[in-house]
Amino acid sequence: MATIVLNPWLLRSVTAIFTVALLLATWRLVRGPSLFDRIISIDLISAIIMCSAAVFAIETGDTVYLEISTVIAIISFLGTVAFARYLEVENSN
Repeated sequence: MATIVLNPWLLRSVTAIFTVALLLATWRLVRGPSLFDRIISIDLISAIIMCSAAVFAIETGDTVYLEISTVIAIISFLGTVAFARYLEVENSN
């Protein structure tokens, strides 16, 4: 199994970018003018967490974090479908 070696500055910059993106998505979650904005921001937050877990898996070389990322993706998809279904029923009334 080949190991991937990345520069430490690359990992730090990716972590900083993910942190800024997480802060902006959280801001949209709190300040979102509509429920649709809030749902999309929750979906974005879960995607950022998935990417962070994947980067951490690359950094540590442990594949468990990739499995965690997959589980988060499945749960996020099901949550988005449930919210869409709720909004469809809510708007039809």
